[in-house]
Amino acid sequence: MPMTETGFYILFCLQQERHGYSITQKVKELTEGQLSISPGTMYGTLAKMEKDGLIAFVREEEKRKLYSITELGSQILELEIQRIERLYRNSKEEV
Repeated sequence: MPMTETGFYILFCLQQERHGYSITQKVKELTEGQLSISPGTMYGTLAKMEKDGLIAFVREEEKRKLYSITELGSQILELEIQRIERLYRNSKEEV
């Protein structure tokens, strides 16, 4: 099942330990301001991803929870990247 754009960017950013606000800032940077994740969406998505085993709480730093992608999350992210690459390749082919 395709991942949402928000979910994709959150998982992508968590290849490095980050907290919610840091993810939000990195997503804005990566998308040149085209995607802005609200705090409600961010923390709801982080909670669901943690429950689903895609990310894990690593530690708390200055009252902020740091998360990182899990092995399962990395596998899902790789599948999604392959899906997006296939979409891109197909869009370049003549019909």
